[in-house]
Order: sequence, then structure tokens, then C-alpha cells
Amino acid sequence: MMEGREDDRKRGGGSSALGMNLKNLVSREYYGHKKKVHSVAWNCLGTKLASGSIDHTARVWSIDPHGHSKVKDIELKGHTDSVDQLCWDPKHPDTLATAAADKSVRLWDARSGKCQVIELNGENINIAYKHGGTYIAVGNKEDELAIVDVRKLKSLHKYKFNYEINEIAWNKTGDLFFITTGLGNVEVVGDPSLHTTVHAVCKLNAHTAGCYCIGMDPLDRYFAVGSADSLVSLWDVKELLCIRTFTKLEWPVRTVSFNHTGEFIAYASEDPFIDIANVQTGRSIHQIPCKAAMNSVEWNPKYNLLAYAGDDKNKYQADDGVFRIFGFENT
Repeated sequence: MMEGREDDRKRGGGSSALGMNLKNLVSREYYGHKKKVHSVAWNCLGTKLASGSIDHTARVWSIDPHGHSKVKDIELKGHTDSVDQLCWDPKHPDTLATAAADKSVRLWDARSGKCQVIELNGENINIAYKHGGTYIAVGNKEDELAIVDVRKLKSLHKYKFNYEINEIAWNKTGDLFFITTGLGNVEVVGDPSLHTTVHAVCKLNAHTAGCYCIGMDPLDRYFAVGSADSLVSLWDVKELLCIRTFTKLEWPVRTVSFNHTGEFIAYASEDPFIDIANVQTGRSIHQIPCKAAMNSVEWNPKYNLLAYAGDDKNKYQADDGVFRIFGFENT
């Protein structure tokens, strides 16, 4: 039986079967923020989820992946403006970095709620950890990129761009850095934590409109780019070639994420659903309905649980401040 199932999976049958399974799963709502949530991110163990909001706070939620135990959360207060993006240290499950419009980055201990503050130049909107956990890249509204050494708690290098830069990411080995731009390009550069100037490797003409977001395959085979042209392009990390596009959305793509096995990709926009597609075939396997523009989707690094947040209200039609997690059994 197992052999037949393995063969079926190799032919792609397994994913469609899982697509059927996804239809029986449900989303749960989590609310604690007073205003809309801009960013959600899981820690490296998949046990905690952080949410950042325009209410100036971040929250850390202890999530049982099977949905059995009561959810606990801790409020992280200190920012004086919108928390626009956050990310966890890839090596430490209790260290969280938040980027805010108050021109600061904060490094939090998610157990105590204490933080260290790094002052920067502009209103921060994008943040990414290098996989070793020693550097953070931060992008701001003035199209500047700062590289922060988290051990010294200071900015090492700053790069100014004369065009719009959006989401950023390192590859897993840390030797390449990806910058999505408003020109429709993805700039691939050498590791910016090692250089004082940007060392261009190549410029990928990825889309016909601005590139907004990027997601990295946890197996380091691919990366995905979401664009204002409503498409998501899938790229081979080593060859830097586009393999396929995902085409289900009609509005600019704001957020994209791979699941932990690299089999599925979730992407969202102002369309009334989040699309989940099979990475190998490009086919849509499930759509999660939503009533408003999505700001952030992120798969858990260990389980098929997808956190998502947007301009949506909760089922009681209360004000913004809700996020959801899809993938729980309907009990």
C-alpha cells in the first residue's frame, strides 16, 4: 500500500489528495490587538506566533499546533508607531525582531517581554534575519537598506536606492541577498553584511509591474516573488531562472509563503481569498475565503498551519485587530 502511495505522490497525486484534505480544515480567530495586524510570523520551532499591529504593539502567542490547549499571549509594548513587519531569530525560538514606523528596530525576549532598541533613520517597513541569526536587514519608506549587527546592536552599513525597494531576504546559505523593487526587478546581490557597497550579482527582470513581496523555500530550491501585476513568479535559486507563474489573483500580490516541506505556496492580495497552490504543478489546490485585503500570510515551519492577517474584521464585526490560523481539524 505504501509503495503505491509513494508512486502516486511522485506523480503528483498525493498533492491533489491533500488538496481534498485541506477542504475539511478550518481557521481559528485570534484577537488581542486594537487595530489591524500588518505582520504575522512563526518562531523556528513553530510553537509561537508573533503579530505586529498599527496599534503600536506586537504580541506573542503560544500556539498548540493541534489546537488543544488554551492560547496564551504576551503583549510587547514600547514602539510609538505602527509595527509594520516582524521576524524571529532563525536560531533562537524566543528572540523576535520588530520593525516600526517610529524609526526603530526592537529585539525582544519573548519570555520576559523585555527589549533592546536600535535607532535607525527612517520609517521601517521591511525586516529580514540572516539564517545564522547575527544580522538583520531593514528597509524603510525612504528606500534605504540598513544592515544591523544584532550582537553589537548597531547598524553596520546603509545603502540608499534611487527607486522603490520592497521586501528583502537572504538565501539559506547567506551568500546571496534578494531585493524586490518597484521597477519590476529582483536585485540579487552579494551578502550585504560583508560589504560596504552593494555587490550586484544580477538583476532579474521578474515582472511587468512593481515587485512587492518575496518568499523563500525552506529547502532552498526556490524563491517566489509577488507583484503588482497580480502574478507570483517561481524561481530556481541556483540557476536564477523563472520556472512558472501562479495566476489565480486579480489584484497586486502583497504576501507569499512556502510551507515547511516546500510543496505548497500560499499567496494573497485584495482578492476575496488566499490561494494555496502546488509548487511543482502550479495548480491551485485550495482557497481560503477572506473578506478584505491580506497583509501577511506565513506557514508554520513544522506543520501545515497557515497564519494570515489583513484588513478583515472578526465574525462579531468588531474593529480590526484579528488574525487567523488555517489548518485545524474541525472539532
